[in-house]
Amino acid sequence: MNKGRMNIICSDLEGVFVPEIWINVALRTGIEELKLTTRDISDYDVLMKRRLSILKQHGLKIGDITSVIAAMEPLAGARELLDWIRGRSQIIVVSDTFTQFAGPLMKKLGWPTLFCHTLTIGPDGTVEGYNLRQPEGKKRTVQALQGLNYRVVAFGDSYNDVGMLQQAEVGILFRPPENVIREYPQFPVTHDYTALRQLLQAELDK
Repeated sequence: MNKGRMNIICSDLEGVFVPEIWINVALRTGIEELKLTTRDISDYDVLMKRRLSILKQHGLKIGDITSVIAAMEPLAGARELLDWIRGRSQIIVVSDTFTQFAGPLMKKLGWPTLFCHTLTIGPDGTVEGYNLRQPEGKKRTVQALQGLNYRVVAFGDSYNDVGMLQQAEVGILFRPPENVIREYPQFPVTHDYTALRQLLQAELDK
């Protein structure tokens, strides 16, 4: 590695460090269609418009969602992995979640740096829309870090992570669904934190 370049790690949030938020909302409300995630639909705009339409149809408001999130816990071993990474490098969590969702989970994870989007909330708590931090935010985050002379190692689990993984010097799939594995065979696949840690350590040692 170029001696002037330092490693930095970028990762997804949901499915990597915390459970899928929308799946938990679906389980709490019984609305099966809310179980669809970026593992199923690659076009994030299509997915979010469908979610907002479902919320409106069922009269669900921001409080209904945040009450679900407040009861959620990080995945077992997630905080330990984050602490391990932070002892060796820096990590930025780049997510397609929203600031209105993230607070309780970030606290439980020790407040890692998070780049994500925002929601537009009406006076009565209705979720009226969503606002991207920027198009292709995950990929552009990696590009910006590379412009600062960082060597980026990235990992994620879904279609919306692919741009980030492709842009990074090293991309790793973590617990991806079979359809993502089939479509992107160039990425190494890990299914637990131990294997992921081993791959990260190998890259940090270079």
